Amino acid sequence: MAKIKVHAGDFLQDEGQFTFGIMTLKTKKHSWAGEQIPIKELEMVEVASEENVKKVGGTVGWGAAGALLLGPAGLLAGLLLGGKKKEVTFVAKFKDGRKLLATTDSKTFTKLQAAVF
Repeated sequence: MAKIKVHAGDFLQDEGQFTFGIMTLKTKKHSWAGEQIPIKELEMVEVASEENVKKVGGTVGWGAAGALLLGPAGLLAGLLLGGKKKEVTFVAKFKDGRKLLATTDSKTFTKLQAAVF
């Protein structure tokens, strides 16, 4: 299950999900559980921006592991390398005309793009 953070568009600004080819996004009508939309309903997916994000928990964890294994040099290496992931902000248009501006991880974005290729 991947997370999709909705920023704007025809969906509520909230955290959605992507599981087994189905996006679950909240709308005014489906504000509690969210509307399930198969990715085959996507018409277009384009990159709005990409950025590398460091997760604090992963950084601290890798820093501690590095310190245990290699001392101060390992601590520094773990802090520099740990917890890094790539997030992609994208624009999507659905076949029914609805639009979405959201952020997800790069792996999920690739799956969304592949659906419209």
